[in-house]
Amino acid sequence: MNTPDHESTTMNSPLGRTDDATRRTPAEPPAIRAPRHVPLAHVVRGGAIEGVHHGSVVVLAADGRVAFQAGDIDVAFYPRSALKPVQAVALLRAGLPLDGQLLSLTAASHSGQPRHLDGARRILDRAGLTEADLRNTPDLPYGPAERDAWLRDGGEPTRLAQNCSGKHAAMLLTAQLRGWPLEDYLDPAHPLQRLIAETVEDLTGQGIARVSVDGCGAPLFSVSLRGLATAAARIASGAMDTPEGRVAAALRAHPDMASGTDRDVARLMRAVPGLIAKDGFEGVQIAALPDGRAVAVKIADGADRARMPVTAAALTHCGIDPGVLAEFATTPVYGGGAAVGGVHPTDVLAPPTA
Repeated sequence: MNTPDHESTTMNSPLGRTDDATRRTPAEPPAIRAPRHVPLAHVVRGGAIEGVHHGSVVVLAADGRVAFQAGDIDVAFYPRSALKPVQAVALLRAGLPLDGQLLSLTAASHSGQPRHLDGARRILDRAGLTEADLRNTPDLPYGPAERDAWLRDGGEPTRLAQNCSGKHAAMLLTAQLRGWPLEDYLDPAHPLQRLIAETVEDLTGQGIARVSVDGCGAPLFSVSLRGLATAAARIASGAMDTPEGRVAAALRAHPDMASGTDRDVARLMRAVPGLIAKDGFEGVQIAALPDGRAVAVKIADGADRARMPVTAAALTHCGIDPGVLAEFATTPVYGGGAAVGGVHPTDVLAPPTA
């Protein structure tokens, strides 16, 4: 984070290697100001527009140039959980010895299915730790069905059930392998969090504008939508023997571990071969293809119902067949228990014409 007073986190050991010589020099941090969002989605009920969701979206071509943009793609904002694949890359750079399902869980906002809780326990077991060592915020399972079942069984909020427990378990495992302190692994000054910040700057190509705290208690880094899309592209197009490529491979092979069986993010990754995708609270979404084409979305008011229709529309600018994206193109609006309308992208996102 452009902090020369901090001890270097460059590493050379069997556990992992990060070479300062291979890092990109980040550009200046994005500006902190009021974002200039535009109308991206209409809430239509009975044929009339009932509401409007503003936001911003960027689409990157395979060569990294901006192929499409709407709104404000260079203002600083918090990516929330859409940053988790970047955090997972950082942990691999530090020597995290995970791949496959458990690496996908490391980058997850999981629903709290049994496989997710079991996976987090397995990561903790590798470190000789337990749920008591986690420092994330206790919560109920994120998935509605999982939450209802949890409550029916008399369950209370726990750290393991919280949707970021896979990430936190992997942070603890990494810190334990490095010989770093465990109690304060969420402190922004901790070696692990400094390495994550450096990785954010490396993959986004820009400095971090602000550091805050995410809902789970982990440090949260503010970048721009353009920077977030750049990071997604670099992960999706990473060579298989790199941390970026390993994270992408895990997400592609195990989309259910990165979210949940019926979550729209998992269904989107299953529908579009090679795509990686990650959602974040407050209406954030990334999606990227193996050749580096990428999308990043921010819904201004944080409305989740507008996130996927806008993402689907943006993906058509990557050349993806709208038919493949049809199930994601609208979110139903209900009245009296029946669908009476939907959330639809505005003309700002109209697909490119041949």
